[in-house]
Amino acid sequence: MAYSHLLIAIDLTEDCHRVLDRAQKLCQALSCQATLVHVVEPLTMAFGGDVPMDLSLLQQQQTEQAQSKLNHLAEQHALLKENNCHLRYGQPRQEIHLLAKEHNCDLIIVGSHGRHGLALLLGSTSKDLLSNAPCDILAIDLQDHATDQ
Repeated sequence: MAYSHLLIAIDLTEDCHRVLDRAQKLCQALSCQATLVHVVEPLTMAFGGDVPMDLSLLQQQQTEQAQSKLNHLAEQHALLKENNCHLRYGQPRQEIHLLAKEHNCDLIIVGSHGRHGLALLLGSTSKDLLSNAPCDILAIDLQDHATDQ
């Protein structure tokens, strides 16, 4: 199956460059288009909704910083243009699935860390994406394999 539209879901950490590099190579090999997305989670989700303070200013700052980083990434990577970089607000799985449907993406690319302990039990965004995904998913292994060589 040849893919025609990749949705690259990133978390804006240093590891996102590895995901973007792999996605760019794949996009060039397949001669397809790419869309980039980062989802800002509501701070109340991160704190379980039990924070007795107004988080709107912090949320606004977080969103502005994320947009700035996303714009910077678009400048650094040839396959990205500002009009195909999206910043969403909400629950990552839902927003990524929705954007994939809206843009008729046929492959979602996401970075995946090896999880151990509590993170393994609770899951991760990349694992969560598999549930009812509207298309195929490619998880880029972000574990440090330098010690394996």
